[in-house]
Amino acid sequence: MSSLEIYQNQILDSINMGLVIVDADEKILLWNAWMEKHSGISAEKAMNQKIEEAFVSVPSAAFMTALRNNITYGLPSVLSNALHRSPLALFSVDEYFENQLAIHQSIAITSLARDDNQRCSLIQISDSSTSIRREKMLRSHSEVLKKDATTDSLTGLYNRRFFDEHYKISLGQAIRQKHPLSIFMVDIDYFKQYNDYYGHPAGDKILIQVASTLKSQISRSSDMLARYGGEEFVMILPNMTEQNAMAFAEKLIDAVSQLALPHLKSKSEKIITISIGASTYDPNQHREVSALIDAADTALYKAKQQGRNQACLLPLDTLLTHRLQIHAE
Repeated sequence: MSSLEIYQNQILDSINMGLVIVDADEKILLWNAWMEKHSGISAEKAMNQKIEEAFVSVPSAAFMTALRNNITYGLPSVLSNALHRSPLALFSVDEYFENQLAIHQSIAITSLARDDNQRCSLIQISDSSTSIRREKMLRSHSEVLKKDATTDSLTGLYNRRFFDEHYKISLGQAIRQKHPLSIFMVDIDYFKQYNDYYGHPAGDKILIQVASTLKSQISRSSDMLARYGGEEFVMILPNMTEQNAMAFAEKLIDAVSQLALPHLKSKSEKIITISIGASTYDPNQHREVSALIDAADTALYKAKQQGRNQACLLPLDTLLTHRLQIHAE
């Protein structure tokens, strides 16, 4: 063997990718050190075998089709790891070839010309596992950041920022689809007194329990519950009429009351209770929609004035009429 051939073999074996050459009969003519390492098959054993029979398991149909198209027609092919995860039985392994883990592969197949005019195929295989893991890690990190930006860390509900964006989307859908949209402002009664008496850690537990109870009362994917701030929550329920809104609010109040969480400093009941303000926008009846949250908030204020542990619904028209009267005066 000449010095040039020795150097060529050293180069082929030092390249950090798999190199395989097969002839027109699909028999292996080259099998470099990378292939030996990741297949567990020596070059001596692989040489002159048909590639379909060389591996411990048969190559994928997509790989064999691409190879045969290259041999027959000279068509180059690329099998990306996005569509073809592991076409060949290649593994990331320890030194004893145990604990086999299939590697993600990117494969390129190109033609080589021979002196006898017979076509050979060069198969280049790259290990994409590291880039795949990095991509998954970055995607996971991105999802965590996104969740942190839209989720309340204590209750696990959506936060005020997410509510503001979702509210705009829900309004737009209600207007386009001409269906009603109900808003509920929910407040835990005498929560400051609870914190002062039981302590803030206990208050945090109450927030979590109430949040979980409220969330259990909604079932549609279009319904949304968020922590609005402090002890206040907000709910968006598309396609809920004004007539059904009060019944739903009473259901929420009853669900929290049934928790029977002691609150000795409450001035209404001696358990944790909630007050609710609600309002409904109906595009078939209302033109003005900007006051919907204000209407629900005003309704909540009235529920508190009337003794708490109850719901109050303020029709959107009532608030709009009241504003017009103030403006006229």
